Amino acid sequence: MRTIIRCRVAVSSCSFCVPVGRRSRQRPTFHLRCHLQKFIRKHKHRTDLPKLMIPQAFIVTPETAGAVLGALRKLAVDLTWSAARKHLTGRRITVNGILCVDEGRRVAAGDAIEVRTQPLPPPPRDDDVQILHLDSQVVVVNKPAGMLSLRHPGDVKWRQERRDLQPSLEECLARLITRRENRRDSSTVELLAVHRIDRETSGALAFARTETAQIHLIEQFATHTSFRRYLCLVPGQPEAQTISTTFVRDRGDGVRGSSSDGIHGKRAVTHIKRLRMIGDYAELECQLETGRTNQIRIHLAELGHPICGDVKYRGRFQEPPIIDNSRAPRLALHAADLGFVHPTTGQALMFSVPLPGDLQRFIARLEKIQ
Repeated sequence: MRTIIRCRVAVSSCSFCVPVGRRSRQRPTFHLRCHLQKFIRKHKHRTDLPKLMIPQAFIVTPETAGAVLGALRKLAVDLTWSAARKHLTGRRITVNGILCVDEGRRVAAGDAIEVRTQPLPPPPRDDDVQILHLDSQVVVVNKPAGMLSLRHPGDVKWRQERRDLQPSLEECLARLITRRENRRDSSTVELLAVHRIDRETSGALAFARTETAQIHLIEQFATHTSFRRYLCLVPGQPEAQTISTTFVRDRGDGVRGSSSDGIHGKRAVTHIKRLRMIGDYAELECQLETGRTNQIRIHLAELGHPICGDVKYRGRFQEPPIIDNSRAPRLALHAADLGFVHPTTGQALMFSVPLPGDLQRFIARLEKIQ
């Protein structure tokens, strides 16, 4: 008689679990980590594997809203409390793409929780932020992927040790400016938001340094006199077009999206153009006319071409989500160009940022596949 040693993270036996003799004193929960990790890397995108051996994504419903661990236990019925805590402390759980390490973190309907097979890498640090322009009124930076633009209001009171687990761009930038201007304390650096880009999106982002500059820049973004151009990769062959819809905070399932009701929502307009085909995928140029939250991601998902690596927006409301087989390293969206008029000098400024290395490598891999 032989006993099968099962992996802790699987709900059924794994092909790398080893049969041992009946007299073995090893516990049946012994975990062959090296073999399992090789198996995950090789078969990451198979759909016939046990549930906890592939990345899982869940959308929080009103019934499951609450503390993140409680919500996850209700959504992932095969996940035990101890396993959920191990995923949390092991940097494997994200909420809306943001690393979550706090058991008490509250999630609301529409939030996206993802359980990853591998721990998230260390977050970007100060040296990963590139300052493109700096003066007394405006600062423009190249934001790395994986960094929040602004700290969530509810997170401002966190202890410093906890904030260091996931630093925000404004905090890193304040320290960089402090060193560049030979200041004594980064708390004296004032950075005022005029727009933002998602955590997983890289590229050009501007901050105002005075209230006067903030008012002028916000007006430019509101009146669509600024210029914002994004690059992204999507499956399929979308045609050049202008997408104009009405956005609502809840399309019916707790997620932002478009609504047929043009009265209560906000107008969102995106101009898209196909630059080239890379096998079964297209590189798109997206120009924003309005700047609603997650605008490009929502518009492309509802068009039937969700951005590679997007966990939250995968299709239209009440339709099956479109499966992502791209193996993108993260959300394949990049803010390539940013232009505006300087609030005090009146000079037209334009900043261009090339695709970062991770997306260049992703495109190179797609080119090899074709």
